[in-house]
Amino acid sequence: MEKAIYTKRQKKLGALLRVARRKALLSQAALAEKLDKPQSFISNYETGHRRLDVIELIAIAEVLGISASAVVAEVER
Repeated sequence: MEKAIYTKRQKKLGALLRVARRKALLSQAALAEKLDKPQSFISNYETGHRRLDVIELIAIAEVLGISASAVVAEVER
C-alpha cells in the first residue's frame, strides 16, 4: 500500500495546481507571497511532499483564478 501522501491523486493535484500557476504566469515565489506562505509551501504541495487542507486549496484556487471544486473534480477523474 502506498503512503497516503504519495498517492496518484496527490500527484495529480500537485500537477494540476502547477499547471494552473504557470497559466496564471506566477512563479512559486510570487504565489507564495500572495498567500503569505514560504516558497517551500508551494514547492512541497506541487511535488507531493505536502498535503493541502480544503481551506488551503480554496485560497490557492482563488489566487489562481480557478474553481477549487473544478480542481477536485479533475482529481477525482
